[in-house]
Amino acid sequence: MNMSPRDCERNCGRNCSCSAYASIDIAGKETGCLTWYGKLMDTAHDREEGNDIYVRVDAVELAEIAEKWNGFLKRKDMLAILVISVVSAWFVIILFTYLWLKKKKKRVRNKWNKRWLDTIGTVENQVEGSMSHPEIAFFNLSTILAATNSFSPANKLGQGGFGVVYKGKLSNGKEVAVKRLSKDSGQGIDEFKNEVLLIAKLQHQNLVKLLGCCIQGEEPMLVYEYMPNKSLDSFLFNETRRSILDWRKRFDIIVGIARGILYIHQDSRLKIIHRDLKTSNILLDEEMNPKISDFGLARIFKGDQTHEKTNRIVGTFGYMSPEYVVFGKFSTKSDVFSFGIILLEIITGKRNNSFYQEDFYPSMIGKFPDFSGKPPEI
Repeated sequence: MNMSPRDCERNCGRNCSCSAYASIDIAGKETGCLTWYGKLMDTAHDREEGNDIYVRVDAVELAEIAEKWNGFLKRKDMLAILVISVVSAWFVIILFTYLWLKKKKKRVRNKWNKRWLDTIGTVENQVEGSMSHPEIAFFNLSTILAATNSFSPANKLGQGGFGVVYKGKLSNGKEVAVKRLSKDSGQGIDEFKNEVLLIAKLQHQNLVKLLGCCIQGEEPMLVYEYMPNKSLDSFLFNETRRSILDWRKRFDIIVGIARGILYIHQDSRLKIIHRDLKTSNILLDEEMNPKISDFGLARIFKGDQTHEKTNRIVGTFGYMSPEYVVFGKFSTKSDVFSFGIILLEIITGKRNNSFYQEDFYPSMIGKFPDFSGKPPEI
């Protein structure tokens, strides 16, 4: 019997026992109707030649299923909206933070560049007279790059608050030390300006000689004579190398440092307070002669000036005098105090912070050992 799909649906719908129906093609000529009653059985899945089967479902049950499904979709939509909102909010926050930091960095860079341009003008105007000295010069950036092999890590000598120091070799074969200003150094520009203007006017065998500077590019640089034996602390506090410093050599180093301090305090054209004397700022040449370095924190006193007071305490704890640490008062006596700490370190071979006391700052003084008239062992 030929029966259309619509008639097959009506036929199943009129019988309450009909649980499912399927419209089937019979031999390609007629369309028949296949119905199921009770439990749905004797079915199989055929991807190629199968027919669609329509299952009869209770309207109430179908409504409940639809309601549950709609509720699930609503919850899913709400969750999706919540996730999208949170992600969008974070994106907006990150974007505004990025733009704010970028703007702030630009302001800082512009301020830094302005200070740097002002410094260049000051250095060129005030130091140009000193640059006429045959031993002091302005270096081209290309010369510095060639000397340091483009600031190769292999040429790195050390790093401090000012920036990184590299070993270099000029075209004439002369070895130099290049101190490169770090942009992250808050006082870098001031220290650079201070060192150039001061050291260019100082000449003494116990002061590190400034050969010149480079003010091309974004990072200013200072070029010094190279000290092959590096700093005094690398000998004093090294178990292997300290034996090189016998008592004769230690005495000569002490005398050399004292001569350098006397020169900047009294014998030079300027009365200068170093403010950062310590063993790491005492460099040693090939013959172990001491030379005071790092005048970035130094201050110039007038001829009749005896002391000065500041709210900005700079230097290295352990070497600063109590009146400087507590009251911000410094003078030539401040450098003498630092020299005394260096002297004790040279004699004992111990760092001053190894005597540290929490209840009182200048601890090395109170803890200095009693040798009962006998020199300590080296």
